[in-house]
Formats: sequence, structure tokens, C-alpha cells
Amino acid sequence: MDTTDIEKKSLEAHVELCAERYRLLELKIENVEKSVGSVKTVVTEVHEMMHEMSNKRNDQLINWGIGIIGTLIGTVAWLAVQYFKNS
Repeated sequence: MDTTDIEKKSLEAHVELCAERYRLLELKIENVEKSVGSVKTVVTEVHEMMHEMSNKRNDQLINWGIGIIGTLIGTVAWLAVQYFKNS
């Protein structure tokens, strides 16, 4: 900010205006900190949700794999029984 004419003539006015400027800067910094905190909270929640979804998906794939392998083993066993029964 440019200095005003009154600031050039009065040290007290300069000090008061600087104090007001710093107070406004501190308020803006506090608002930015709150916003960053909110963003951090959202990012943490999204990360946790993605991790949970990944774990669920892994469990689902494992269950499907176990089911498919079990079905294949059962089919092979049935075929083996049929083969030896007819031999």
C-alpha cells in the first residue's frame, strides 16, 4: 500500500495505520489457515474412503478367486470320478 499524506506528516498516524494493516493481514492469514485446515480434513477423509474401498475390492477379488478355484477343483474331481467309474 502507498503511504498516505497524513502518514508522511504524522508518525502517530503511520503507527495506527500500520497496526490496522497488520491486524487485517492477521485476519486474512487466519482465514487461510482455516481454509487449509478444511481442505486437509477433506483430503484425509477422501484418502480414508479410497483406502477402505481398495480393501473391500481386494476382499471381493479374493472371494471371487476362492469361488472360482473351488468350482474348478470340484469340476476336476467330478470329472476324475466319472473317468475312473467308467474305466
